[in-house]
Amino acid sequence: MSILDREWLAVAGASKSAIEQLRKAVPRQLPDPYLALLRTTNGGEGPLARQPYYLRLDPAEVVAEAAASKQHEEFFPGFVVIGSNGGGEFIALDVRAPGPLAVVAIDMTNIDLEESILPIAPDFDAFIDLIGIDALTDCPTRVRLGPQPMFAASTPRRSD
Repeated sequence: MSILDREWLAVAGASKSAIEQLRKAVPRQLPDPYLALLRTTNGGEGPLARQPYYLRLDPAEVVAEAAASKQHEEFFPGFVVIGSNGGGEFIALDVRAPGPLAVVAIDMTNIDLEESILPIAPDFDAFIDLIGIDALTDCPTRVRLGPQPMFAASTPRRSD
């Protein structure tokens, strides 16, 4: 299923020059599925099936500029910020270790890096599967929260 078939506010795809600028700005090879996503929708937003439950994907140009200027390096070294949840958490690629780049959420308000990291997906392929999926309505493994009935169906009610 394409991301465009999901609950996702898409924008026009990134240009070849924007993708090339991004590749040059980031010290590690970026995942092909991430670059393919940017070619399809250079930014956008929608639900995420796992905490932090929402993704605002940054355009390639914004990610490239932040990486080139080392905007997040002081407090969040070893991460390439690719977006946010729109409410205080960055969404980032973890470039600290070799191998597939895990996708994580980082609490923007907590400078204790190890405390503030929340794993989302072990790689970008797994992350793609979470994009545009509402955890409360589309994800069968998510516990549904909300008003509970006062009486279970099997609870006898008193009749006067």
